[in-house]
Amino acid sequence: MNDKEKIAGLIRSGEILISHHARVRMFERNVSTDDLIAIISTGEIIEEYPEDEPCPSVLIIGLIDAVAYHTVIAVCTDHIRVITVYIPEEDKWIEYRKRRNEP
Repeated sequence: MNDKEKIAGLIRSGEILISHHARVRMFERNVSTDDLIAIISTGEIIEEYPEDEPCPSVLIIGLIDAVAYHTVIAVCTDHIRVITVYIPEEDKWIEYRKRRNEP
């Protein structure tokens, strides 16, 4: 099973935890829980962090009303945990999908 399939299954079964940090960022950016789930469910995994602890994590890009959002989620055995949600800065990303080289 790939990450997208595992994530979809955990969302379907309601096994999603949203960190306090992510809730604060969602409030600051007017992102609803439904919006967040849509980003995760329909978005594209653009980076993977298999060495993250306690669970591997991924960076997902998705759109809300034609605005690009990134969300980082930890993909654990029995749940996913939303770490953060943010609007990527144009000067740090190419088409919001690839990091620009640091100077």
